[in-house]
Amino acid sequence: MYTEKDLVTVAKRENNTKRKYLVVNKLQGKHFPVDPRKSLAMFNELAQQVKQAYAEEKILLVGFAETATAIGSAVAAETGARYIQTTRENITGAEYLFFSEQHSHATEQKLVKNDVDAVINDIDRIVFVEDEVTTGNTILNIINIIEKLYTAKIKFSVAALINGMDEDSARVYTERGITVHYLVKTRNSEYDEVADKYEINGTYVNADTNKSDINAETITLAGHVNARRLTDGNTYKQACENLYQQIKDKLDNCCSNLLVLGTEETMYPAMYVGARLADDGYNVKNHATTRSPIAVSNDEGYPLHTRYTLKSLYDEERTTFIYNIEKYDAVLLVTDAENMTDNALNTLLNALSAGGNSRVYIIRWTN
Repeated sequence: MYTEKDLVTVAKRENNTKRKYLVVNKLQGKHFPVDPRKSLAMFNELAQQVKQAYAEEKILLVGFAETATAIGSAVAAETGARYIQTTRENITGAEYLFFSEQHSHATEQKLVKNDVDAVINDIDRIVFVEDEVTTGNTILNIINIIEKLYTAKIKFSVAALINGMDEDSARVYTERGITVHYLVKTRNSEYDEVADKYEINGTYVNADTNKSDINAETITLAGHVNARRLTDGNTYKQACENLYQQIKDKLDNCCSNLLVLGTEETMYPAMYVGARLADDGYNVKNHATTRSPIAVSNDEGYPLHTRYTLKSLYDEERTTFIYNIEKYDAVLLVTDAENMTDNALNTLLNALSAGGNSRVYIIRWTN
C-alpha cells in the first residue's frame, strides 16, 4: 500500500496558467533519479489491480505520453495485454487519432489509428494508463473520438498511480461507466496553494551545443520494439530483456554507481535495463529527459533544484529538459531517437558534464 506522502511532491509549472502545479511522483523515475526497482514495484501494484479486474476480458492498454509510458509498458509486461502508447512524435506510414491535453504545455496527443483499427473488433475494453488523473478530461476526449468513430461496443477504464479527481469529475466517470483504478487518492484542489509558496530560486542551465569533452562511446544495438505502435506486453518485455543482455555484455563491470537515462517517451527500456543491472549489483538510479518545463527551487521540500535546458534528441528544434543531475561513475543513455544531431547530443552531454559526469555510453536502440 502506498500513501500520498510516499508518492507526492508538488512542483510549479512554468508559464502555465491552466494549471499552476505539477505532481512530481517520488518513485516514478521521470523527473528525478530513483532506484528503478522501486518504480517498477509501484507500477506492478497498479498492474495487479488491472489483472484482477479484467482477467476474463480482452483488453488494450494505452499508456499516455510522455510521463506514463513506462507505467503503461510495465502494466502491459505484467498482464501480457496488447499495448500501445500515445505519442507526439511522427511515425512513417501512420494515420492518427488526434486529441488534446488541455492543461499541458504540449497539448497535442496522437494515437495510431491503423493499430486501433486492427484490434477494435477483438477487444472488450480499453484501459488508459496514466501517472495521474485529475479532471479526466484528456481521457474523455479520446473516448469520445473512439465512440464516435467505431461501432464496436467497447468498455473503458483508467488505471493511474494517483487519483486527484474531485466529486464532479468522478461523477461524470461514474455516469459513463468508466472505472478508475488507482494507488493513492489526493485532494489536488490544495496543490496550487502549495506550489505558490515556493520561491523560484533554483539553478537554471542552458546547455550549449559545443562539442563536449566528455568520454562518450556510442553503441548501436538491434531488436528495437516501438511501443508507439501496437505490440503486447510479453513481446515488449522480452525485447527489453534482450536489450539488457546486450548492454550487460558491453559494460563488463565498468563501474559501481550508474545512471540509466531514458529519453522523453522512451522510459521503460531504460528503467527495465536499470532494474536488471541493479539486480546484478550495480548501484543504479534512473530518470529521463522530458518536455515538461518545471520551475526549480532550493526551498526545503521542493523536489527539483537544477534544470538543464536541452535540444531534443528527436528534433533539435524542440526544447527538452533534464533535472537534478547527480554524479556517477558512468551514465548509460538509452534512446530510440533515429536522427539525433550532434548539436542535440552535445547539449545533453554538456549537461551531464556540468553535473560532474565524465563517462557516457550512448545506447542507440534500433530495428
